[in-house]
Amino acid sequence: MKARVNEECIGCGLCEGICSDVFRLTDSGQAEAFGEVTEDLRDAVQEAIDSCPVAAIRWLDE
Repeated sequence: MKARVNEECIGCGLCEGICSDVFRLTDSGQAEAFGEVTEDLRDAVQEAIDSCPVAAIRWLDE
C-alpha cells in the first residue's frame, strides 16, 4: 500500500512529523511519500492524511 502527496502540498511538515517512515520534505520544500506503508504504519499514515491542512495526501490505488 502506498500514499501520495499532490502538488497542493504547502510543505508544513506535519505528515513527516506524524510518520517519518513514509513522508519526508524534499529540497523543493514539499512533502513526498517515499516509503511503503506497512500494516503497522497504516494508522499513522491515515492520521497524516486526516491532519493535512490542505488535503494534499491520499491513498494511492494500485
